[in-house]
Amino acid sequence: MILQIETATTVCSVALANQGRVIAIKEANQRNIHAEAITVFIDEILNKAGIKYSELDAVAVSSGPGSYTGLRIGVSTAKGLCYALDKPLIAVETLEAMAGGLIVSGVDSDVLLCPMIDARRMEVYTALFDAAGNRLQPTTAEIIDANSFAAQLEQSKILFFGDGAPKCRETLSGNPNALFIDDFANSAAHLTSATYQKFKAAQFEDVAYFEPYYLKDFLVTAKKA
Repeated sequence: MILQIETATTVCSVALANQGRVIAIKEANQRNIHAEAITVFIDEILNKAGIKYSELDAVAVSSGPGSYTGLRIGVSTAKGLCYALDKPLIAVETLEAMAGGLIVSGVDSDVLLCPMIDARRMEVYTALFDAAGNRLQPTTAEIIDANSFAAQLEQSKILFFGDGAPKCRETLSGNPNALFIDDFANSAAHLTSATYQKFKAAQFEDVAYFEPYYLKDFLVTAKKA
């Protein structure tokens, strides 16, 4: 039984999975609720499933990139549970989890998958995967312009999805190979496949030293007068 936590975006999501199947989930897409909601959601799904904390086999967390505050809350919660329960920690990169979630829902075999997480202004955190989930490009912070993904769009259809994708629609939608999914939301359920594979392979993180994958340094800006 694995507890899965996703807090990298505005979605606060917790799922409970057993042998690669989600058996309980609680989530809300609302900004700035993660700190107050995350432990409540965990209690609710464990109670719903009739599972005690001690019966968990591992805790998995979406590791980033994404919201600095959201990631910090999710990873801190996961690490705290692992410390208290003496359970292993599993980390799944957020963009990988997003691609995995879309693949489970069904995609054509000839499209490429481009999950996007909103950063600042016209910038997104993104990567590129094929329809089988194989990574084609590493995770990067990209400023979207008319030339973004030009080489790939010449050869393949690309599905853009995630809360960063709307930034690209106006810029890239003129290309017939640029496809957009509007209703995709991050979910702890998307971690399930990768988490189960890592659990079976005993690919665990060092709880003491693990940190979220912020990708970029957190910048504090002065409040305007």
